[in-house]
Amino acid sequence: MARALTPWLLTVTACAVGVAGYQGYRTVQWMLAPLAAPAGPQASDTLRTIIIPEGATLKQVASQLEREHVIRSRWGFLLLGRVRSADRRIPAGEYALHPGMSPAEILSEILSGQVVLHSVTIPEGYTAAQIADLLHQKGLTDGAEFMRLVRDREFIRSLDLDEAGLEGYLFPETYRFPRSAKAKEVVRAMVNGVSQALTPELRARAKDLEMSVHDVLTLASLVEKETGIDEERELVSSVFHNRLRRRMPLQSDPTVIYGLENFDGNLRKRDLGSMSPYNTYRVVGLPPGPIANPGTKSIRAALYPAAAQYLYFVSRNDGTHVFSSSLDEHNHAVERYQKRPARRAS
Repeated sequence: MARALTPWLLTVTACAVGVAGYQGYRTVQWMLAPLAAPAGPQASDTLRTIIIPEGATLKQVASQLEREHVIRSRWGFLLLGRVRSADRRIPAGEYALHPGMSPAEILSEILSGQVVLHSVTIPEGYTAAQIADLLHQKGLTDGAEFMRLVRDREFIRSLDLDEAGLEGYLFPETYRFPRSAKAKEVVRAMVNGVSQALTPELRARAKDLEMSVHDVLTLASLVEKETGIDEERELVSSVFHNRLRRRMPLQSDPTVIYGLENFDGNLRKRDLGSMSPYNTYRVVGLPPGPIANPGTKSIRAALYPAAAQYLYFVSRNDGTHVFSSSLDEHNHAVERYQKRPARRAS
């Protein structure tokens, strides 16, 4: 009887093992399937923003994805991660994931560091402090750390620059950074932007004019702060070049403002007598360094001034300026556009 039962038992056992194996296979298939329909044109409607903190483990990430309804089962994700030896290499960051993605696709995206990149436009003429504030407000980097690096001589030397600070060396451009980007990487990207903007042609032109890169960026920053009108940049540059050749003070209000510790928006007569090295009413020549971060147009204007004999310019109070070659012409323009309107207003 026992011998007769043996084949039957073996058959039953084999069937049980087969059923269990099949059920296990189907369970794993279920765990590794997308939670929702495959991602398509409407995927953005159900995107989940998942922020993985520094030092998160595979287990913690799996639980987070399950909790955020991105995957069916943390156990399937854990199994997949361990097969791919992912437990010790989870890149931190912000990820945009869709429940229509399979766990394998999600894991691949995370392991490859495909973090969300946020666009930020740095306006031309912003100072380093304004850039730091903008980046901080957008949550892209630590503003205080950004400013520390801008003044850190050792870090600046690591960028192959021998300057006291990076004002003027932070190129205004549209950048794409991950959330909470390292301040070093942000600064490095902006400095690299200036390096790329200074093409071989522009560097050769600076050499012809006997201007260093520092001189070019300094003069360009003055042009940037004096006018926002593209057609005027070369004219403003010509005024400064003409004054520099004649050893005349540049008399640029933006330089004075940059040198004031607590400027309240109202430039007073006493400010023009301040002892700041940035006071170009008192100091002849260029200020010690840039007063803002100029864009390509102002950099080019600094190197290619208009062929004009202008020595003065005054605002028309509409964003444009009147340019003059003599003091008499300039005084007439000041009377017309500055003094008369001021008297009428009072």
